[in-house]
Amino acid sequence: MNDFVLWAIETVQSVDPVLRTLLAGIAILLETSILIGLIVPGDTVVLVAAIGVSSWAEGVALGLAVIVGALIGESLGFWLGRWAGPHIRSSWLGRRIGAAHWARSERYLQRRGGIAIFLSRFLPVLHSLVPLTVGMSGYAYRRFIAWTLPACVLWTFAYVGVAAGAAGSFPELSQRLHYAGYVFVAVIAALLIAIVVTKKIIARREERHMKDEPHREA
Repeated sequence: MNDFVLWAIETVQSVDPVLRTLLAGIAILLETSILIGLIVPGDTVVLVAAIGVSSWAEGVALGLAVIVGALIGESLGFWLGRWAGPHIRSSWLGRRIGAAHWARSERYLQRRGGIAIFLSRFLPVLHSLVPLTVGMSGYAYRRFIAWTLPACVLWTFAYVGVAAGAAGSFPELSQRLHYAGYVFVAVIAALLIAIVVTKKIIARREERHMKDEPHREA
């Protein structure tokens, strides 16, 4: 297992660091963009790129690229919503998403405001729809960025920090432990499980703010 993990890390590291960092930034930009973000696995690309980090400089560069990419992607969604939101919603792609998802995004923003912007970064589908919905709502761009920036930073630290830290410490660890490969895989698996569980918890707690309230008789 040690040999396999070393091979995987070295394979990723063999890719030019600049290219690797650029690809991660573009992937997360696409993942946070409206509609495209529903099919682009940006988080997977970032995780793989983080495994290839071999120095603090590379780690910082990757983190900054991911944060900037996420902010550009969400900003594109915001301005598309401001300029052409209704047209996108009524387009073929918009209809493919479904009226229910659009309505959930609108209700969530109306009821939670900035908190919805922050938490949507960790929610499926909504991480692509909320920026567009915010743009259509007339919400100020600077307030939008003020809420989404810390979410992007937290998301980046979770993926890049843990994966890069595990990969960086592995070569030394593998010299002392013959089962270091299993430890590495366990750390990455634990990270992914923690992310999935956290997203499910957030989604469950926030679901009540997205539901259509039943009509009440006076």
